[in-house]
This record gives sequence, structure tokens and C-alpha cells, in this order.
Amino acid sequence: MEQRASGLSILEAAREAAQQRFRAVMMTALSFLLGVVPLLIASGAGAASQRAIGIAVFGGMLAATVLGVIVVPLLYALMQSVRERLKGPQAPQLEQSQ
Repeated sequence: MEQRASGLSILEAAREAAQQRFRAVMMTALSFLLGVVPLLIASGAGAASQRAIGIAVFGGMLAATVLGVIVVPLLYALMQSVRERLKGPQAPQLEQSQ
């Protein structure tokens, strides 16, 4: 919303926000995925259940990462466009300190 209030178009604001948070999202996702690898390559007693859980967790995190990186900015652009068509663009609001 800050970039939008500063005059950027909806797509430019969504792209800027996605670029700013890409590194943090990817670092978090990659560290989590690497932490799940031992579940994926488990062997020995209980390995089948560990692998099943590992596959589900790994796949879920991959899906969440894709959603976070690609789908969320697209949804922001879509929802902001609809909002501005219905209500019109709003002027930036100044924060009041008390």
C-alpha cells in the first residue's frame, strides 16, 4: 500500500513488493526444506512413516513458497484493481502520533 500511495501503478507496486520480500521468503523456505530432507531419506525402523510425513511437509512447503512468491502479488494486483474500480483510488493517509 505504501508504494501505491506514493504514486506507483498497481502492477509496479506489486512487483516492487514481490522483489523486496523474495529473498526473505526464499531463504526461509530453503532452510525449512533442507531441514525436512532427513525425513525424506529416512531409513530403519519407522522409515516409511517418516518418509510419508517428509513428502507431505516438503510438498506443502514447496506449494506455499510458490503461492507466496507468485500468487500473492497477483492476487494483490487483482484485488486492488477491483477495489479501486469500485471505490476509486484513495488519497494517502498521514499517520498521527499521540
